[in-house]
Amino acid sequence: MQITILFFATLKDRAGSNRLSLNLPEGSTLDDLRAALIAQVPALNEHLQAAVSAINQEFAFGSAVLHNGDEVAFFPPVSGGSGYPELFQIAADRLDLNALLAAITTPATGAVCFFSGAVRGETNAEGKPIQTTHLEYEAYEPMAVAKMRQIAAEIRVRYPLVQGIAMVQRVGVLSVGEPTVLIACASAHRDQGCFEAARYGIDRLKEIVPVWKKEVGQDGSHWVEGNYTPTPADVPSEPQP
Repeated sequence: MQITILFFATLKDRAGSNRLSLNLPEGSTLDDLRAALIAQVPALNEHLQAAVSAINQEFAFGSAVLHNGDEVAFFPPVSGGSGYPELFQIAADRLDLNALLAAITTPATGAVCFFSGAVRGETNAEGKPIQTTHLEYEAYEPMAVAKMRQIAAEIRVRYPLVQGIAMVQRVGVLSVGEPTVLIACASAHRDQGCFEAARYGIDRLKEIVPVWKKEVGQDGSHWVEGNYTPTPADVPSEPQP
């Protein structure tokens, strides 16, 4: 069976490439793949033994069985943001964008992409405008922050050149026009994933971060519920810090 291997950071340097393919016998495990890679590229030995691994973009461990066509990635540990600043908050107060920018940038930062949601005062539903006077947000706060950390870890796997990451969700009563949520991703240059990472961050937040909103208008109020049901794949393979 054929396996595609991706390398990031130090492992990419040691392998001399960011990608290669390897044929393995059916039933081979992740440990078997590591051994085969070390035999083929001895320079990987030290770093590959300590590397984090993922199969098809989900954390995986040594006894995991591989299948034909799998994509396996090896990368250094991403815990703690690889030394880059991170900020995760459930906030009752207004957002200070300048303070958030300062919290996630370093002298090496040259690009920051912000996404901010806002309270809409009018929504079209089945061709009819619905007026909203305000929104009321609530969150399961400890789990919400933990899931933000999980999303940041996922971002670092997918966009390894991203530096600082911030995720802030407002709670409480928010008026029309007020920011509701903020995702910010920094990188050295604009073409190093900060746009894509911010988009991924807000999309993923809408899936797995436990936050709800009540729309309040002249005709009454109702809770807005999503339609995404988490699966075992949404549970991180390793505890988040």
